[in-house]
Amino acid sequence: MSDTADLVASAQRHLVPVYRQRELILDRGEGSRLWDLDGRDYVDFAGGIAVNALGHADPDLVAALHAQAGKLWHTSNVFYSEPPLRLAEELVAATPFASRVFFCNSGAEANEAAIKLVRRHASDQGRPPERRVIVTFEGSFHGRTLAAVTATAQPKYQHGYEPLPGGFRYGAFNDIDGLDALLGDDVAGVLVEPVQGEGGVVPATPEFLRALRERCDALGALLVFDEIQCGMGRTGTLWAHEADGVVPDVMTVAKALGGGFPIGAMLVGSKVAETLPFGSHGTTFGGNPLAAAVARVALRKLSSREVAGNVGRQSVALQVGLERLGHETGVFTGVRGRGLMLGAVLAPAYAGKAGAILDHAARAGLLVLQAGPDVVRVVPALTITSDEVEDGLARLGEALRAFVAG
Repeated sequence: MSDTADLVASAQRHLVPVYRQRELILDRGEGSRLWDLDGRDYVDFAGGIAVNALGHADPDLVAALHAQAGKLWHTSNVFYSEPPLRLAEELVAATPFASRVFFCNSGAEANEAAIKLVRRHASDQGRPPERRVIVTFEGSFHGRTLAAVTATAQPKYQHGYEPLPGGFRYGAFNDIDGLDALLGDDVAGVLVEPVQGEGGVVPATPEFLRALRERCDALGALLVFDEIQCGMGRTGTLWAHEADGVVPDVMTVAKALGGGFPIGAMLVGSKVAETLPFGSHGTTFGGNPLAAAVARVALRKLSSREVAGNVGRQSVALQVGLERLGHETGVFTGVRGRGLMLGAVLAPAYAGKAGAILDHAARAGLLVLQAGPDVVRVVPALTITSDEVEDGLARLGEALRAFVAG
């Protein structure tokens, strides 16, 4: 039995079976290419689910990690260390509305912090518990912890975990006409993704986000943007909401912030900068020096004009290529999204088959994702090259032709 077969068999025996992983063992990567234990190469259109925004083995990230690893790994938040303090300064400087930062380990934790902040802010205003409702939207995804999965307005993620925490209300995404009925005086906050990821790669309209801002202001509620997937340069600007001209009170980020090293953050504006005082929240590993040292480099590089320019160029190339493959194979009806956060929508004849396409893609040497059963999601490194895009599209074409042939 090969090493790959041995390890897959071990995984099937020892891991809690919450994932459906392809039966290959990824071993190393460089840029937007990966190799498995058997030496086979793959083009990476998945980016670790929009995490590896600088690709694999970026030399500057590697250098930052090595330098910090020789100095200090962990202190806890009983003491200061320099990397998270510098990172906080740099995040605030890069985010016009923000004045303070809370560090954690993941996007779900960042959203948990935001949920608690919204509720604490409402309490400070004298609102009773029944007037601390948080509104989210159908198709959203905010994490897998119990409060975050309750905020996630997709029943498939909540099934079997009842009773769910109370105080959440769901509305239709991009439905301005429905906001008057949705947002009453019991609403303390609105949590929304400027571009939905798991919900099918669906951008919010600027008009919808502006309407949310206006209603939150009228209600004294907080507007929270979840930019965990769509932030950090993925849509062509550092923060997705920059293109919409709408400013939140709170923003959550993670994924690409660490370039593959686990880290999350909640950024808060001056209105709520003092809402969580000493002892009101915390985390053992948040602001870890290793993670912060890497994130400082990731933030600097992902803020650059060079990366933004590459996102624009490769976004066009990918959209054109995906639409061409849709016309040639009949599998896709169109492409939506922004920047390098794209979704190819399956034709009705292939509805529900996104997972099968991912299997064919892996066999063709391409790593790609789905966003629900009907959308193939493409979220590669923001540094992906033209050659890698061209090669990846060729492999996707091979996979789609094999898929159609059955």
